[in-house]
Amino acid sequence: MERPEKFQFGRVFNNTFAVIGRNIGLCVGLALLFSGVPTVVFRLWTESRMQAILQTDPGAAADPTFAFGNPWITVVAVVISSMLALLLQSALVRATIEDLNGKRPTFGDSLQIAIRFLLPTLAIGFLVALGSGLAMIALIVPGIILWLGWSVSVPVLIQERLGVFGSMSRSRALTKGSRWSLFGLFLVLIIIAMVIQGAVGVVVYLFHGTVASIMEGLVQSVVSMVLSIAAAVSYVELRQVKEGTSVDELAEIFS
Repeated sequence: MERPEKFQFGRVFNNTFAVIGRNIGLCVGLALLFSGVPTVVFRLWTESRMQAILQTDPGAAADPTFAFGNPWITVVAVVISSMLALLLQSALVRATIEDLNGKRPTFGDSLQIAIRFLLPTLAIGFLVALGSGLAMIALIVPGIILWLGWSVSVPVLIQERLGVFGSMSRSRALTKGSRWSLFGLFLVLIIIAMVIQGAVGVVVYLFHGTVASIMEGLVQSVVSMVLSIAAAVSYVELRQVKEGTSVDELAEIFS
């Protein structure tokens, strides 16, 4: 394979949706398992709980904190949601590399890899969120740059098995010189996601209850799936740009 001279936004964008197209059942299945179904379940549970509270105390709706309910439940929900999102990303990294290597990724294999790397993936997720979050509080642009530098840490962990800090350091080395291109890629994907979510928001506003929850869960699944696969494809692109590494060489670790 000819070594690309630089990170190409268009190629990564096209390859992201090409991977999804070739493995639509697997990708959607993983996204529903780790994102869609949990979102629907939590939303339905929250709505039923809020309705129960209103029936016993109609005046509770006047409380500005009413919608948030028990803060501990909110914290637990955020932790579980983050864990599932990282499991999804790990599973899709494995599936993406297998696909780009000309193989047929499987649900069981992708899930096994995600579970095997759960703890270090959680550590990376926490450190990236903490580091980039604190930087954004001080100055937004440095925080974004820091996040972009760590954006392929999970793919590095899954493929190269360098540990938590090694993967984060390796990610910064790989993304150096390509971070603004990565920013453009993720910005476009996020804008597309926001447009879709805005359209679905109208549906949620018009149709409350089960229909709205299912729609919200489906959109969340699609957004999480696309962003996870985009990160994996970006990792492959960066390896090829920096080192001329072929997809075959990337996959050798799993042979």
